[in-house]
Amino acid sequence: MTARQPTIWNPATWPLHSRIGIALSAVGALLIGLVAVSAFLQVETRRGQDLVIADYYDALRTSQNYFIAMVDSETAVRGYALSGDTSMLDPLDKAGRPWEKSIEPQIAASLPKDEVPLTELRAVEAAAATWYREWAEPTIRKTEQQARPTPAEVEHGRVLFDQVRVSYDALVAKLRQGRAEATQHLTTMTNLLFVAVITSALIAVLGGIVLWYLMRRWVSKPVAHLAAEARVVSDGDLGHEVSTLGPPEFVQLGEDVNAMRERLVAQIAALESAGVEVAEARGALEEQTLELQRSNRELEQFAYVASHDLQEPLRKVASFCQMLERRYSGQLDERADQYIHFAVDGAKRMQQLINDLLEFSRVGRLSTPRIDVDLMDCLRNALFNLQGAREESGAEVTWDELPHVLGEAPLLTQLLQNLIGNAIKFRSAQPPRVHIGVRRDGDDWEFWCSDNGIGIEPEYAERVFLIFQRLHAKETYGGTGIGLAMCKKIVEHHGGRIWVDETAKDPATSGATVRFTLPVVSTAKARSAQLSDVLS
Repeated sequence: MTARQPTIWNPATWPLHSRIGIALSAVGALLIGLVAVSAFLQVETRRGQDLVIADYYDALRTSQNYFIAMVDSETAVRGYALSGDTSMLDPLDKAGRPWEKSIEPQIAASLPKDEVPLTELRAVEAAAATWYREWAEPTIRKTEQQARPTPAEVEHGRVLFDQVRVSYDALVAKLRQGRAEATQHLTTMTNLLFVAVITSALIAVLGGIVLWYLMRRWVSKPVAHLAAEARVVSDGDLGHEVSTLGPPEFVQLGEDVNAMRERLVAQIAALESAGVEVAEARGALEEQTLELQRSNRELEQFAYVASHDLQEPLRKVASFCQMLERRYSGQLDERADQYIHFAVDGAKRMQQLINDLLEFSRVGRLSTPRIDVDLMDCLRNALFNLQGAREESGAEVTWDELPHVLGEAPLLTQLLQNLIGNAIKFRSAQPPRVHIGVRRDGDDWEFWCSDNGIGIEPEYAERVFLIFQRLHAKETYGGTGIGLAMCKKIVEHHGGRIWVDETAKDPATSGATVRFTLPVVSTAKARSAQLSDVLS
């Protein structure tokens, strides 16, 4: 048997906007209904006021004027019959001869159609017409003929007029009865209107109280509860499960807060784990640092031994081999002389390799404080050191105006000397032509040393910067193969990079171009770096 699914009419599952909409709709519907009833009662009250104050008043006044006109007419006819004076008939014309005119249209114009007393109106008009036709008119004609009405005729006229009076009284009574009913209806409508207004006010107050209660239950309490739960978590109790109440929106918000709390717990756990790993790595790094310091001390001891103890035996070997070569040259066979020459050359090359290796190891390790260096001075010193090679090869060196940089003047001098020396050494059949150029490239100075020598094949563009790497036999080109490796170490020590740029080759030559960069440093930064180097 399947479980019963929750119905969509369950209020607990309604979202907040639906609840608020339903509550406002209910209160609004009640108020709209009461306003409609109040408007209807107001209209009825106004209609009742008009009916009582104006309509029935006009009808009563019209009927009263009609009866007064009839009384004046009866008095005039009676006076004329008794005196025979024709002037006594003047009131007939002034009264407008009411028996000849119907007052029904005037009454009907004043009162609503269903309120007009047609029976009583017609009875009054019929009694007036009968009075005039049966008594007034015959009496006037008889008096005109110099005759007087008999007492019986006078009594008959009185009886006929009494019929008019009775009909008038019935009409007035009917009108007053209608006015009384209208007054009662007006009173009822006024009372109902008062009740409707009071009820509307009470409904508005009660609706406000209900809405306040519902807002407190649906919004304020869930928000306060969720804030308290979140405050517990924010105070450090990350394991606290956030509970929620209220509409689905707040439940979903609580679930989101819970999910965020769980992610935060997981991140903190990961950070703690990472902290442990960092601490372990730091310990290992400190151990490696100590090991590196020990290794550096051993390397310094090795450098000392290499520069003193190792070179002393080499000097002796080279010295005695040279003595053998000078003393016994020509006395031994040709093969023995060749062997002695190889021994002398090998000792000298070993001394040169040791010296070059020592120089290479000192770059960046035994450095002097960085200062503002004029590269033009470095270039002049490098050219001075290469004066013999330039004169011997007929080399021509040109240059752009070189800038100031922050660095170590001896190393930068050696950098330029090595680059120009390589260009002169690896020359073609033509006299060497070497150019030192420079341009600004953003935050770097880009330098290049181009020549018309034998060039560098693209596949060897990276290899030439490796220590002791040679592309030619030592018999063809001398040296230990450490020059460009030294250049790379010096450039990287100053925060730049170096590479062989085959794309910049002059089409008219077969030379190569070596490019390198050095950072552009402002005067303020240079002073700061100098101060930092001095303090360190």
